Amino acid sequence: MTLHTSLRAALHRRKSKQSLRRLTLIPESSTDFSSNDFLSLSTSPLFRTRYTSHLHQAPPFYPFASGGSRLLTGNSPYAEALEDFIADFHNAPSGLLFNSGFDANVGVLSCIPQPGDVIIHDEYIHASAHEGMRLSRAGKKIPFKHSCPESLEEVLKREVESDEMVRKGERNVFVVIESIYSMDGDIAPIREFVDVVERVLPPAPSSNGTASAGNVYFIVDEAHATGAFGPRGAGVVQELGLEEKMFIRVHTFGKALASHGAIVLCCPDTREYLINYARSLIYTTALGFPFLASIRTAYELLSEGETEELQRNLQHLIQYLGSRLDSLGSWDPAIFEVDHFPRSPIFSLRSPVPRQLAAACQRKGFVVHPIMSPTVPEGKERVRVCLHAGNTVEEIDGLVETILDWLNGRESEKRVARL
Repeated sequence: MTLHTSLRAALHRRKSKQSLRRLTLIPESSTDFSSNDFLSLSTSPLFRTRYTSHLHQAPPFYPFASGGSRLLTGNSPYAEALEDFIADFHNAPSGLLFNSGFDANVGVLSCIPQPGDVIIHDEYIHASAHEGMRLSRAGKKIPFKHSCPESLEEVLKREVESDEMVRKGERNVFVVIESIYSMDGDIAPIREFVDVVERVLPPAPSSNGTASAGNVYFIVDEAHATGAFGPRGAGVVQELGLEEKMFIRVHTFGKALASHGAIVLCCPDTREYLINYARSLIYTTALGFPFLASIRTAYELLSEGETEELQRNLQHLIQYLGSRLDSLGSWDPAIFEVDHFPRSPIFSLRSPVPRQLAAACQRKGFVVHPIMSPTVPEGKERVRVCLHAGNTVEEIDGLVETILDWLNGRESEKRVARL
């Protein structure tokens, strides 16, 4: 079989399972209920004005392209000052920029765990974390049930009982979680996770009588929380006051901050280690000045409180959509069910035929997409709805009315089939 025949066969198999992915173009007249632009900064006149001001402030002939990796020609005083600014905003000792959240998670998890270390991770952790773990030198990668402190405790206790090096603090254990999960929009019980770790493996006293840091390290991805949650959009960890309990926090800029890239918040030693060993940093061209200026713009707006009204409006719309969906009444879960967690801009409209529901919404100009297995577990397919600060009550009403029309149509089809 030739290569092209193999490729076509693989695509045909995916198409036959109705899981073939395609690039699409969104009509300009449509209403966005799909993107992760939670604060609507990408269309904000305030953001655009300040961003263009940053670009114009660059000296004549200032290079817009970085021209190389951070370790060669891609570093700059502007990039280092931006890292310091963001780290200070997030109450972190230091930070290191990456080109994307994917690159950050791959870089961290592929090189930080040392040979034989243990990674314990939420079963729904992002694909980028799985890719990093696949490349890592960790001896074990163990999932625990999604957002379940009891499951984390069970897994951690099992490792403590079976591994003397873990028990004695001679082997590192990394707990990898997200603060907000992208498919269900649920907020992780981070404080409960910290309590579990400190109960099962409490910090041990050192020879001089002080407490050591212990051998369990939290790595938390705040991608979907950045900008939308916490004080001035600083994230869930800061909302809980748990910054010092986290070994690494990853904040990405391509969602609520309308920019590109990510930062790994960590201690200076970890930052230096990543500079030396994270291949997704070392062997890629660094972010150019326009990207850095966009990130700077977003964080200036956060730090000055300019986005707090957007956060409040987003929460108002979240409550409104929740009440409108509640008003739809009860439907057979085999047809339609709403999953939503308080404060989350992400709603899951569960249905066995999510493609049909999404298509009905798209015909009315509402951009939503079906989420299918294997992106979500089989049997949990859904239409994912994301709210944004720039959405309106009228747009939400139109979406809900479209959903209701579709549901009534499905019910009518069932009645006709029974005749």
